[in-house]
Order: sequence, then C-alpha cells, then structure tokens
Amino acid sequence: MLTELSISNIAIIDSLHVSFSSGLTALTGETGAGKSIIIDAVSLIMGERASLEVIRSGCDEASVEALFDISVLHDVRNFLLESGFEAEDELIIKRVISRNGKSRVFINGSMATLAVLNAVAKRLINIYGQHESQTLLRPENQLYLLDLFAGSTELREVFSTLYADHQNIIDAIEQIDSHERENARKLDLLLFQSKEIEEGNLTAGEEENLEEQHIILSSAEKRSTIANELFDQLYSGENAILGTLRRIKNSIYELSNIDPALKPLKESLEEAFLQLEDVAITVRDYSSRIDSDPRNLQKIEDRLDQLHRLKRKYGATVEDVLLFKKSIDIDLENIQGSGEHRQSLENEKRLLEQQLQVKGRELSQVRAAAALKLQNALAAEAQQLAMKDAVIVVNLESYQEPKANGFERMELLFSPNPGEPPRPMARIASGGELSRLMLAFKQVLPECDVSTLIFDEVDTGISGATSELVGRKLKNVASRQQVLCITHLPQVASFADHHLLVKKTVLNQRTTTSLELLDTNARIKEIARLLAGEKITDSALANANEMLQWCKSK
Repeated sequence: MLTELSISNIAIIDSLHVSFSSGLTALTGETGAGKSIIIDAVSLIMGERASLEVIRSGCDEASVEALFDISVLHDVRNFLLESGFEAEDELIIKRVISRNGKSRVFINGSMATLAVLNAVAKRLINIYGQHESQTLLRPENQLYLLDLFAGSTELREVFSTLYADHQNIIDAIEQIDSHERENARKLDLLLFQSKEIEEGNLTAGEEENLEEQHIILSSAEKRSTIANELFDQLYSGENAILGTLRRIKNSIYELSNIDPALKPLKESLEEAFLQLEDVAITVRDYSSRIDSDPRNLQKIEDRLDQLHRLKRKYGATVEDVLLFKKSIDIDLENIQGSGEHRQSLENEKRLLEQQLQVKGRELSQVRAAAALKLQNALAAEAQQLAMKDAVIVVNLESYQEPKANGFERMELLFSPNPGEPPRPMARIASGGELSRLMLAFKQVLPECDVSTLIFDEVDTGISGATSELVGRKLKNVASRQQVLCITHLPQVASFADHHLLVKKTVLNQRTTTSLELLDTNARIKEIARLLAGEKITDSALANANEMLQWCKSK
C-alpha cells in the first residue's frame, strides 16, 4: 500500500508531500490544477521513461519519493531479498531526474536499475488511464486474468512446469547434437592418448628409482678406477698406507715393551690398523663386483626416454601424467555415453510431449468454456458503466505447438460503437474506457490485481446514475485494495473514504500545485463546487452534504 508520496520540482509542483490511507481516496480539483502531474510522478516511481521536460523551470533536477507498506506483500519482500536489497515492513523508492540527462533510482537507500524498479513497482501499483503500463493492455496478463476467472491457475502452472522441462530437454539434446562432430574428433584423440599412457605402464616413483640406477650404471668405469686407486693407496701400492702404518705399529710395539705407559697407544694404533684394513678389503671386494652391464644401462635409458616423452606430452611428472589419464578417461566415458544419454532424453521428451498434449487440451477446454462466461460478465458490467453499445470479445487464438502458458493466446477485443468490428483493446479503447473496463474486471475478478490501484479518467463520458454506480463499484474495490481515483464527478468523490483537493496557486510570480486533505466542511464545499461550478449556492452545499451522508450510509 502506498502510504506517502513526495514530489519535488516536477512541472508546476515545487514541493509536495502527501500521506495516503487504505480504502478509496478521491483526488479532485480544477482543470489544470496538476492532477495529471501527480499521475506522471507516480509513473516515474513505476519505472517509466523520464523526459527532461518534467523538470521544473529553473531547477537542475527533479525527484519523486514514495513510501510503501509491504508488511503483508511477501512476494515483494522476497523479490527485494533475491535482488540484494533490504526488505523490511516499509519500502522506500526514490527517482531523481537531472537536467544533464542522468536518472538515478534508489530502493531502500541503495542504487538500483530501472529494470529492477519496474519489476518491483509492477508488484505494488497499477495505473488505469492513458498509460501503456497497465495490466489490462498486455495479452499475457489478459490470459492470466482468464485463468483466474476459470480457476485454472494451478492447471496452468502444471502445464508451464511441463513446458519448462520439455524446453530444457530440447536444449540438452541440441547441445549434444551440436557437439557431436566435435566429440567425434575429440574421441579419436582421447582414445589415442589413453592408450598411449596405458601402454606406458607407469607407476608412481618409478622415474626416481630409474634415475638412481642410471647414475650407478653409467659410472661403472669411474667407480672401478677410483676403487682400484683407493685399494692401492691403502694396501697394495708401493707407499700404501697400511704398509706405512704397519711399520709405525712395530715401532710403537717396541717402545711399549720398553715403557708400559705407551701400551694404550699401541692398542689404539692396532685398532686403527684393523679398521683401515677392513676398508681396503671392502674396496677390493666392491671393485671386483663392478659390472658396466651395458644392456641393462640401455634398457634403463630407453625406459627413461619413454617416460620423458610421455611427460613432455601429458604432464610435468609421472604423477601428473597419471592424473591426466584419469581425466581423459572420464571424458571418454561421457562422450561414449552421450548416445545412450541422448536416447534417454528423447524418450523423456516424447513422454513430456504426451503430457503437454493431455494437460494442454484440458487447459484449452477450461479456457474456452470460461471465455464465453467472462465475455458475458464483462459485457454486463460494461453496460452498467456507460458502455451500453460496447462489444467485448474474449478472443482465443490457438497455436499448433505449445507455448509457455498453453496452446493459445488471448486478446481482448473491443468495439465502443455499433457496427464497428472489435479490435484489440489496447489500440482502440480510450483512457476512460480502459479505466472502466478495468473496473469491470475488478467486479468480475476481485483479486486480480496489486495492492494499490490508481484510476484516472474513469468518469470520462459518464454522468447521473452511471456516476453513482461507478462510485459504488470503486468503493467495493477499495474494500479489498487501496484505490486512488482522480475524478470530476461529485457522485464518485462522495463515495471516497478520503478526499484530497489538488490546488494551483501563484506565489512570488511562480505557479505551484499543492494537495490538501479535506475535512468534512471543506469536503462539502468541494462536492458543492463539483455540483454547481464556481458559484456555490446554499442549495448546492445542502445537496453536497446530503450526497455525502447518503454515500456514507451505503
């Protein structure tokens, strides 16, 4: 529900702030006072395109700010949360239009796009008059209204779900088909790669072991030379260390026999001699075992070359190559299984097509039966709303193939005058006719709209008893939804729960528009003006008072 509206520097409005309540609010005022400007300002809140001409002369920017109570509008709150905005009990929408051509949108204090604003606003408010955005003009909404009337919204949702599933399967099949040639080329490559790696018989850690063996085998000659030289130096050479040490040991023995204090030195030297002798023997045995084994060396080098080739193609390490094989094997499984998957999708697609046909026929039958009833109900309402000669046709056009909402589209056709063929309502109905037609819809389908409705020009071309009937019907709608009605008729204004007077004044040689909430006495005076014109007589005041009291009792 719209609770507050602030307008700044739009057309002849300098600064205007007004509060709104639930029920029916009438807005009246002299011609040119600025009632249409208020509608234009609300349209900006709804995301309509802004013209720089709306900015008040001498000002750099204009703004409109609206406060809504959304405490019970759960779909609005959910949409705000999904769109990344705060969602409390109140919603503030602000639109700023600058003379430099930039337009800014704020939702609960955060910047937003026009697209998001439009998506939020269409869940909050509708304007019925000369406005392209209204619900009744969009064929997709007209079909939804028919489903509401027919009680087929659940069936429609079932059909739409089936249709969405069907489209997803078609997309999946098309994706498989589009990749079929690419997959065929990819399959040959993946098979070759998988086979090549598999034939490599790779194992983790193998390369490191081979590298160690290669180092040992490739250094056989060097190892043999070093070992022989070491044995000569230790044992068999002319100046071998063990020979020299033996002579030193004999000298130490001789000394220790003379001086027993040197006996520990004798034992240490004996131990060192034995250790060096063990080293010499070990080196001799090691040298005797050295075998260059060129065949084994070549085998290791060949294996290492194979590993290096695989690494150059598939990974930095053997482990990486093995991981790559695991990955391509998964791709192979997916590609080779795509044929079976496609057949499974085709089977599911045929099943869904059968279900779409069954549910579509059921939905079409319900709609066809309801279309005639809705047409008659709207015609009856239209006759009461000063459109006695109007013809309304609920036209259903069938499709050969299913669409998202069924096998047909709906368009309301309208002819205001006898002898004229019915044409699309959006192109032929005037603003006043559209407003009254929506009012007719609201009688036939009470719950078919958002929480706040604005009726503009609803009283165009009507008077007398019809005016009273329009007022009564607006009052009926306002028992369920907030209704703002711009009217020139006292019969309509008298049914309102609240009455706002739109006034134009001149201050400091500048024209400005203001809004005044009328109390009982001021309201009687305004109703009298609507009845009698500028010259308000006592009888007009009495008549106005009587009209207000009568409407209040209804």
